[in-house]
Amino acid sequence: MPSISDKLKSLGVQIGAQNLSAPIQPDLNTIEKILNGHTLENHQGKTLIVEERYPWGSAHGLGAIKIDEPLDVLGRWAGASHICSLPPQSFAFIDTETTGLSGGSGTYAFLIGVGRFEANEFHLAQFFMHDPSEEPAQLAALEEFLSPCQAIVSYNGKAFDIPLLATRYAFQGWQSPFKEMAHIDLLHLARRLWRNRLPSRNLGNIEVQILDASRSEDDVPGWMIPELFFNYLRDGDARPLKNVFYHNAIDVVSLAVLMNHMAALLSKPIEKSQGNGVDLLALARLFEDLNDIDVATQLYLHGLELATRSENDLPTDILVDAIQRLAQKIGRASCRERV
Repeated sequence: MPSISDKLKSLGVQIGAQNLSAPIQPDLNTIEKILNGHTLENHQGKTLIVEERYPWGSAHGLGAIKIDEPLDVLGRWAGASHICSLPPQSFAFIDTETTGLSGGSGTYAFLIGVGRFEANEFHLAQFFMHDPSEEPAQLAALEEFLSPCQAIVSYNGKAFDIPLLATRYAFQGWQSPFKEMAHIDLLHLARRLWRNRLPSRNLGNIEVQILDASRSEDDVPGWMIPELFFNYLRDGDARPLKNVFYHNAIDVVSLAVLMNHMAALLSKPIEKSQGNGVDLLALARLFEDLNDIDVATQLYLHGLELATRSENDLPTDILVDAIQRLAQKIGRASCRERV
């Protein structure tokens, strides 16, 4: 009597799996497929790195990706006077994207963007960890990239990015590579220079208002980024992370352009302020704090003249403060002359 298998075979039914073709795997949107990156392997494991190079002087809004302005005043303001003697290759521009915005030992920097100048180009490297197990390799790769640098430039890095990264290095039992490096946090300088006329000094607004640079529709708001990473961990679809990489890359590029712009403004304030009296008054206050009284007096005079002629009304408290400070400087100068 024929078996059930024989009957099924006679009906054309496949018995067993030996002759079946392998199932077609779904085309997952992995991060390796959507980004032009490569796996970097070191003694700690593997991490993904995405790199881009910009020629020296590439345009970014009204500015350019380069360092060719004097850094002496910027260094004095930052408490790191020695940076004026450093070549462009000594600076690292850094920004992180994290699993949370409050910091703490449970917060990871899943994406670390760093740029540095090499010969005639700006080298941007973005170090990404697919999951927390790759953090040692990511941090080791970052440290290697930073090894030629002596100073870091950030935007709110003193309060957030660098303490967070220092915590991650300490969690691995390693010393932070930032410990001996000078740190120029451009957020604090932006607040000093433009708080009187810009309601927001976040980096995106500074790009638009000061550098005249705009981002493409590929950008994503910073507050959304942790959620996008957690979604990626859940479903493996990395397509939304392409916008995160774009956001991070523009942050790093803008840091390099903004530092050079600020250095120019501090070294040639009247020329580079473009006739903005409010900005000149802010610069006057900054030079006064640096005890550069002659420059401060000159800037108060020019700033008040321009500000009072401007169609934009100068807030009364700023006007009164500037007049009082200028009067003090002139009074002291008169006393010195009489002596």
